[in-house]
Amino acid sequence: MFTRTTIASIATCVALITMSGCAVTRDQSSVGAYIDDTTITTSVKARFVENKDVDATSISVETLNGTVLLSGFAKNSTEKVRAEELAMSVKGVKSVRNEIALRS
Repeated sequence: MFTRTTIASIATCVALITMSGCAVTRDQSSVGAYIDDTTITTSVKARFVENKDVDATSISVETLNGTVLLSGFAKNSTEKVRAEELAMSVKGVKSVRNEIALRS
């Protein structure tokens, strides 16, 4: 009986130690940061829709910790540059990674 209880206790301790390491992952953001990033993404997309120089349906916007990633396709370099300018003008944006490709 004592051996069974000891083995169960050891197994429980090992499980708790290994599972607690899974609680927080690297690059995980807090709820507040996630909400801020979502607000930034929404604001950037809204600016794209309002602006006639940028085709909002062809450009994707993602935000992580204030860094905006633009991807998709632009008709010309003017549209690509304008999309980046609009993204940088949004409150809370720290930087913009412009990975928009030009259509040939």
